[in-house]
Order: sequence, then C-alpha cells, then structure tokens
Amino acid sequence: MAEGLLTSSFIMKSGVSIHSFHSEPLLPDEPSGPVTVKLIFSSVVAVLGSYVYGHAVGYSSPAESGIIEDLGLTTSQYAVFSSILTIGAMLGAVISGRIADFIGRRWAMGISELICIAGWVLMIFAKDATWLDLGRFILGCGIGLTSYCVPIYVAEISPKHVRGAFTALNPLFMGLGQSLAFLFGSLVNWQILAFIGIVPGIIQLPCLFFIPESPRWLANVGKMKEFEDSLQRLRGPDADVAPEAAEIQEYTEYLNQMSEGGFFNMFQRKYLYTLVVGVGLIFFQRFGGLYGFVFYASTIFKDAGFPSKIGTIAASIVQVITTVLGLLLIDKAGRRPMLLISTVGSCLGCIITGSAYLFKDLGAQRELTASLALIGVLVYLGLLQLGLGGIPWIIMSEIFPINIKGPAGSLVVLVSWFGSWVVSYSFSYIFDWSQSGIFFIYGGICAVGVLFIAKLVPETKGRTLEEIQESMMNGSR
Repeated sequence: MAEGLLTSSFIMKSGVSIHSFHSEPLLPDEPSGPVTVKLIFSSVVAVLGSYVYGHAVGYSSPAESGIIEDLGLTTSQYAVFSSILTIGAMLGAVISGRIADFIGRRWAMGISELICIAGWVLMIFAKDATWLDLGRFILGCGIGLTSYCVPIYVAEISPKHVRGAFTALNPLFMGLGQSLAFLFGSLVNWQILAFIGIVPGIIQLPCLFFIPESPRWLANVGKMKEFEDSLQRLRGPDADVAPEAAEIQEYTEYLNQMSEGGFFNMFQRKYLYTLVVGVGLIFFQRFGGLYGFVFYASTIFKDAGFPSKIGTIAASIVQVITTVLGLLLIDKAGRRPMLLISTVGSCLGCIITGSAYLFKDLGAQRELTASLALIGVLVYLGLLQLGLGGIPWIIMSEIFPINIKGPAGSLVVLVSWFGSWVVSYSFSYIFDWSQSGIFFIYGGICAVGVLFIAKLVPETKGRTLEEIQESMMNGSR
C-alpha cells in the first residue's frame, strides 16, 4: 500500500460488508459515536491516576514544615526529597511506552497505581530521610508511568467529536489533585495527607476489571475478537461500530506493513513532523516556567510582599476554574486557538511578574510590587491551564501512530520530566541571580512557543486519530 492519502477498501472478517476508508476528514460536527455510560465510567476510572499525579506534585509544599519538624530534616535534605520525585518520574517515563505496549493500557495503569501506593506507604511509615526519599522516588516512578498511560488510553477509547473534552479530564484531575493537596495539607498532618494520596488508587484498582481495554491496542496486537467487543462496549450495544472498526483495523494494518515500531524507527523521516510537534509542545510547556511557578509560588509571593498562603489559594482556585473552562471549550474552539491564547497569556504573565520585581529593584512601593506579582502569577497559571498546561498531552495522545506510540510517547514524557527537573532545580539559583530576569527568560521562551504553535501545530479537532496521523505523516498541517 502506497504512502500517501489512503483510499482503499476493507472487508470485515465477521461479515461481508465493504467499507471504504478515506483520509479526508469528515465535518467537525459529525458525530462518530455515542457518549455512553461505559465510556464515561472508563474515562473517570483512568483519570483517577491523574489525580494521584497531581496530589504527588502538590504534596511537598504543604507537607514541608511537618516533615522537617517530625523527622528533623535540614532544608537541603527536604530539597532532595521534593526533587527526587522528578528523577523517579524520568525512570518511569523511559519504561512507560514499552509496558503499555506489552501488557496493554489498562493493566499498565494498574501497575502504575500499585507502584504509587507502595511509594505512599513508605512515606507514611518513614522514620528518617532515607526511607522518605525512597518512597518519594518510587512514587515518581509510578506517576511517570501514569503520565503516559492515562491520556493515551482516554484518547484511544473516545469518539472524535468529544475526544478533546474527555482527554481534558486528564489535566483537570491533575489540577484538582494539586489544589486539594494544598487544601488538605492545611488541615491534616503530612502522614494523613500521604494516605489521602492512596485513596484514588484503592478505588481505581478494582474498577480496572470493569473497563474495556483500548480497542486500538487490541487491534495492533491482533486480538480482533476482543477489539470488536471492546469497541462495541464503549459505543453501546445498539451502535453500528463497523465503519469505525474498519477504519481502525485497516489503518493499523497499513502502519504495520509500512514499518515496524521501535525506538530508532520513530526517527524515520515520515515521523519527523509528528515528533517535532509532540516534543516541541512539551518543551515549551516545561521550559516556559511551569514548575518554577508551581513549585515556588509561595516564594514568589513572599519575596514580592504578598501573603503567600492567600496567593497560593487564589492561584489554586484560578487554575481549577480555567481548567474546567478549557474542558468545556476545547471541542468547540479547537486546540490551536486555545494553545495560542494560552501561550500568549503565559508570556504576558511572565512579563507582569518580572516587572513586579523590576519595580521592586527600582524602589517602587511594596503595594505595587505585591499586586503586580499576584496578577502576574494568576495570569500565568490561569491562562496556562486554559491550554498550554493540558492540550500538549491531548495532542501527544492523538498524533503518534500506534506502531511508534510507545517509544514516541515515552520520549515526550521523558522530556517533560527532564524539563520539570531542570526548571525546579535551577529556579532558586537563577532567582538569586536576578529576581526579574528569570521571569523574562520564561517569557521569552513562551514567545518563541507562540511562533512554534502558529507555524507547526495542526488542528486535530473533529478528526479521527487515523486521519490526524495520516495527514501528519504526509506533512500536512
């Protein structure tokens, strides 16, 4: 079969109907399947792992004083504890694609949750820094695997006309996890806060037995009977899944004929555009300052003269509101417009925050610098969560063909966690060098990100995964 726009026929094994597959996208508002209770339930079960991810990221800030007091940690020891999560997540990212491709998306989520639970348990019963760090490292391995499996699974089970909203549940639950970790952390001690992180996993594990495996993964590994059953369960007993099943199966066969999967095969020229978009979006999300603002929001507020607790609560509320707004708009406004608005807004937030410290250095009144810092952080985090915070994960789950999805997705997640480590580790040093300069650096990276999105990122709204991937392999935006 030639590389190019596909126009061929496929005869279903279970019948005699012939369905034509065309790579031209259907109308964006044309439904491709009903929204069933099984689809909703499966997606919610999956994103419970995203909540654990957010809780793990948000845990270290509210737990800091309690852990230092109870275990006698120094500030430097606590810094190691806080940052070792990203090291574990990088390890989890490296193996995430291979595990999900070998045993399936559903059981990969189960393994990731078991790893997370083990990490939380070690932290709860830790009596010194060594066991505390080991638990945090293991927890990082678990969420590194989660950050790949969850968006991939949800994207692969969702109909195209609601895929954006369903995959946006992933960043929504991450944000809820972060925000509620801070809220609960102000009410309970660090051990109870760690136990709260276990609860979603305890709920998720038995529920995994009642959700279907990704039909696209089943088709890729040749389990055709299970593939058809899974798709039927997701779309409902009365839905006609034959056209969608034909498209998925034929495109999977086409990819397998065209090239095999594997780490080095994903660097072939036909996949280059896809890799650049996937890795590029995550690069600008992370190196544009996300984890600098998230991990050090209280420091930013305090040094600018604004009450850190009030500022952090306000930032958490704004993030949840804009994440929900993004979920409601993504399948109407489209990915590209929201990414552009979000990245421009993040750039503006960096400039406002940097200006607050610039005015502080020039001797401006405390009220002015405090107000500008609050506005800057809220603009950055609020508008980032509208698009750049979550949409790169959505697009990553959509653009990689099934035969390279494992290694390519692992690479994106690895870049994500490496960027998180670099930004979180370097923030204090650059902030000490220039309190205003660090935010202008982040703003400059966001500005380049705007150009990247405008020139290279495709619109994926209202198109099947197969249509998106075929067009990108042919270099069409």
